[in-house]
Amino acid sequence: MGCCTENTAARREKHGACSHLQLAAFALGMVGWILCTVSMGSVEWRVWHVDNTTIISSGIAWVGIWKVCFISYFQVSPGYKEQFCHKFSGYDSFIPAEIYAAQGLLLIAMFTGLLGLTATIFALRNVYMGITHKTFITHFFLVGGCFYIFTGLCVLIPVSWNFYSVTHNQSIAFPPSYYMPSSPVAQEAGAAIPVGIVAVILLLLSGIFSLLYRFPDKSPQAVSEQEHMSSWLCQSLP
Repeated sequence: MGCCTENTAARREKHGACSHLQLAAFALGMVGWILCTVSMGSVEWRVWHVDNTTIISSGIAWVGIWKVCFISYFQVSPGYKEQFCHKFSGYDSFIPAEIYAAQGLLLIAMFTGLLGLTATIFALRNVYMGITHKTFITHFFLVGGCFYIFTGLCVLIPVSWNFYSVTHNQSIAFPPSYYMPSSPVAQEAGAAIPVGIVAVILLLLSGIFSLLYRFPDKSPQAVSEQEHMSSWLCQSLP
């Protein structure tokens, strides 16, 4: 009985040693998924500089994928002291395609990233508990890696598309209720875009690391010798 326990522990240690890269993949995927969430919720996708400070008191407005905000001493949103925010509606026809794409793709990324983390957790659980089911473990790492890469691509598209719009100073035809000019004097990328870029890098690395998993196969000769030695030791011990 003691020999069997020792063999199980050794097997668990060997499989665990072969999955350190996948443990790193899980950590990178978790951080990347959190950064994806932060980027999606941030209003600082585009920073607009305007010359009319009558309503936009600071001369700076933040355009996100869900709403637009700016500091104002005349127009104040409920729950804010000096900030006015106007949320986008699904019926707003003036919203550019890159913002609509960001809304949909980042919601998909949230879901697929969570699926990737779940698949990796199941695979790592079996590895570190000594469950040597090759097909089960390999397939879960494969599924998790594919989800990570798909999630990274879902974040990359809106981040790069919105960054392109910022660098080309593209305008948005806001209606009068938003108190925003149709085009800024200048604009720059907000904090959400570099955060999204870091999330993409981490998610793609996580996917690659997950796909690199190889089950520690043993040769038939090694298996036979180990079984013979285990049987001999178990018979020798009282």
